[in-house]
Amino acid sequence: MEVNEILVLIMFGMFILLLFTGFPVAWVLCGISLVFVPVAMLADEWFDAFIGIDWNYASLVVPRMWDIMTNWVLVALPMFIFMGLMLDRSGTAEDLMGNLVRLFGRVRGGLAVTVTFVGLLLAASTGIIGASVVLLAVLGMPMMMRDGYSKELACGTVASTGTLGILVPPSIMLVMMGDRIGVSVGDLFLGAVFPGLMLAGFYVTYILSLGYLRADIAPVSKDAEPISLKVIFSALSAALPTAALIIAVLGSIFMGIATPTEASGVGALGATILAFARGKLTLEVVREVGRETTKTTAFIFALIICATAFSLILRGLGGDELIEKALTSLPFGPSGIVIAILVVTFILGFFLDWIELTLIILPLVAPVVSALGFDLVWFAVLFAVCLQTSFLTPPVGFALFYLKGVVPKGIHLIHIYRGVVPFILLQLLGLAIVFWMPSIVTWLPKVVYSP
Repeated sequence: MEVNEILVLIMFGMFILLLFTGFPVAWVLCGISLVFVPVAMLADEWFDAFIGIDWNYASLVVPRMWDIMTNWVLVALPMFIFMGLMLDRSGTAEDLMGNLVRLFGRVRGGLAVTVTFVGLLLAASTGIIGASVVLLAVLGMPMMMRDGYSKELACGTVASTGTLGILVPPSIMLVMMGDRIGVSVGDLFLGAVFPGLMLAGFYVTYILSLGYLRADIAPVSKDAEPISLKVIFSALSAALPTAALIIAVLGSIFMGIATPTEASGVGALGATILAFARGKLTLEVVREVGRETTKTTAFIFALIICATAFSLILRGLGGDELIEKALTSLPFGPSGIVIAILVVTFILGFFLDWIELTLIILPLVAPVVSALGFDLVWFAVLFAVCLQTSFLTPPVGFALFYLKGVVPKGIHLIHIYRGVVPFILLQLLGLAIVFWMPSIVTWLPKVVYSP
């Protein structure tokens, strides 16, 4: 093994090791990058094996950062974040939850189904995992506990449904993926529609089946009322504002009227108008949403900048070639190599957040996948479904910790861990289906953009 390959492995190993120190990830990435530039330059002088590597490459960090700050696509990030936070303050989710409970209350598991539907609408309108999990837990957990639901089922439903926002468009993760690997964000949004709906359908099927087989785990709501036209109309009326906003944002993208960046502005404005119409738009709300949007955006952009520096130095050391050589030397065919990448990503998801995996791992493996002849839109959505499990798998499943902070008394971490296991298995089933049936991802973009 050559010296540069050893340095690549040491650099990546240091990153994994320092993550467990609790130090901010962005500073870990930048710090390692700064340390390894002089180390590699000295190694270039000391070892013949390093001759030929141009370390003027490291000076590209500054123009790369400038390119990030002037990237039109990434403007969508703060807009979608603002849209999600403003919708959270508008109170639409509370009304929707109350009306859907009346609609599904007479069905075994109806409350959990309601949480899933509300979570799906939140996913398609916010894309912010933390806000979705917390809101679903605050609204849905007390009702499910009151009606005698299993703690595990209640926790699993809230945590897994809340993570749909990472996949269902408009997802900020898909925006970042499109920028990192150079594919159209609109194509990724279109490709992720059916996988996201499929996962939500799996959740609902599992909940209803469990309620049918085990009435004690998912009983009928104690306050259930007969279904009437009035109840159905109320449920549709509650869902209409959020659905209209989703159609305005995604419809403008899918019909080619607006780019994802322009549509994000439409979404931010629409969420503000919705809050105003409901009498929730105050100066304090605008201040809070603006502050949270700024903090979240700054966190994401700090990671993007530092991950860019890390990736640039890693490439300067020959990391791309090392990864390509390691993957192509596996004793599998092209499909086996993609499966190996997904398995490693799934394992890394136990310890790393989706942002690090998106910013560091995806750009390194995407060129290999493209060279093997696979569609990058399909692979990006496949990678996104795999990353969704990173929110649910302990010990660093962020959805689990969001949920633990707001669950009612009597629910412990072990209930949450046990509750998410069936939903992780459902996600893996969805991952396998998307892998073996690429048309689930590729069909809609082809239809929309066909002549």
